[in-house]
Amino acid sequence: MLRLVDVFAGCGGMTEGFRQARVDGSDAPVFEPVMAVEHDPFAAETYALNFGDHVDVRDIRLIPDEDFEPADVVIGGPPCQGFSSLNRNREGDLRRQLWQEYARALRATGARYFVMENVRQLLASPEYATFKAEAVGEGWFIAEDVLLTADYGVPQARRRTIVIGSLKGDLALPTPTHAAPEDLFTDLPPWLTVHDAIGHLPSEPDGERWHRSRNPTDVSRLRYSHVPRNGNRFDMQRSLEAEGLHDLVPPCWRNKTTGTTDVFGRMDWERPAPTIRTEFYKPEKGRYLHPEADRPITIREGALLMGFDDEFEFPEHMSMSHVGRQIGNAVPPPLARCIAEVIAQDAVTRGLLDAGGVPVTLVR
Repeated sequence: MLRLVDVFAGCGGMTEGFRQARVDGSDAPVFEPVMAVEHDPFAAETYALNFGDHVDVRDIRLIPDEDFEPADVVIGGPPCQGFSSLNRNREGDLRRQLWQEYARALRATGARYFVMENVRQLLASPEYATFKAEAVGEGWFIAEDVLLTADYGVPQARRRTIVIGSLKGDLALPTPTHAAPEDLFTDLPPWLTVHDAIGHLPSEPDGERWHRSRNPTDVSRLRYSHVPRNGNRFDMQRSLEAEGLHDLVPPCWRNKTTGTTDVFGRMDWERPAPTIRTEFYKPEKGRYLHPEADRPITIREGALLMGFDDEFEFPEHMSMSHVGRQIGNAVPPPLARCIAEVIAQDAVTRGLLDAGGVPVTLVR
C-alpha cells in the first residue's frame, strides 16, 4: 500500500475517501494512513476513533521535520476560513500562511503525490500563486480546478478547489461519475439526492448514532410548520401572515425583503443538499430544514449528506457544535475516493504499484 499522511486532517473525511479507494477491480486497500496532523483535540479524537492512534495533536508549526512519517502521498486542506468570501477581514490572516507548513510537510515526508483541498477563492489568492510557483520549481506537475461534489457521488452541491500534484508526470483530475438529471447528453447516473442519502432514516429522530437535532421551541416548530415543501422564509412569512400570526414574523425579516432566500428553507428530496456548513443544524443559517418534518436536519443526516457512510463514528459524548464543525469542515469522502483512485491508477501505470495495491518501489 501507499503510505498516506493527512495534514489539517479534521475528522478524517479525506482519509476516509483514500481508505475506500480501490484500483483495477481489486478488493485490496491501496492507501495506508500512517500519520495525521490535527490541532483540534475534538476532531483528532474522531479521527483516531475511525483510523487509529497515529494523530499528532499539535499545531503543525511546532512539529519538527524529523517527526513527519515518510509517505508516498500527503493530503489535506489548510484552514479555509482565511480564504473564504465569508471572511471579510482576511488580509494578514495567519490561516492564509499555513500553506507554507503544507509545503514543508511535502518535503519532510518525501511524498511524490499530494492533494490540496480548499474553497473556490484559493486559486485566485497570492498565497496559492506563490505555493504553485515554488512547487513547479521543485519539479511538481500540478492539476487544479473547482469541482462540484455532486458530480462525484456526493449528495450535496458543494464547490471546492482541488489541487493534485505529482513528481512523476502530468496527472489529470478525476472525471465525473454523476451528472445533473436534466443533462440529456450523458450516460452517467444522475446526481444523488437528499432522499438517496437520508430517506432511510426515521422521520422522528431516534437518537441513535447522532440522529438527533436541536430541541426547538414550540414557537420555532410553529414557524417550521409554515414552510411548505421546498419553501423558504418568504413562504413562511406569507403563510404566517395569512393566518393572522403577524407577531411570529420578526421585524428583521419583515424589513429585509430581498436576499437570504435559503434561510429557514426546506431541503428538496429530489435534489442534492445545499452546502453543508458547520452549523447546518440551525435553520436560521440556511436551507437546513428537513424536507418534510418540522425540524432541522440531524447531525447524522448532515454527515450522510456530506458523504460519510453509516459506519463512520462520531463520539457520542461531544457537543453538537463540535461534531457539526467537524462535519461541515470535512472533505466529502466520495470525492476524496475519486481523487485517490486517480492517484492509485497513476501509480500502477508508472510501475510504482502493482494491480493488487502492492508497492513496487520504496518511498522516495
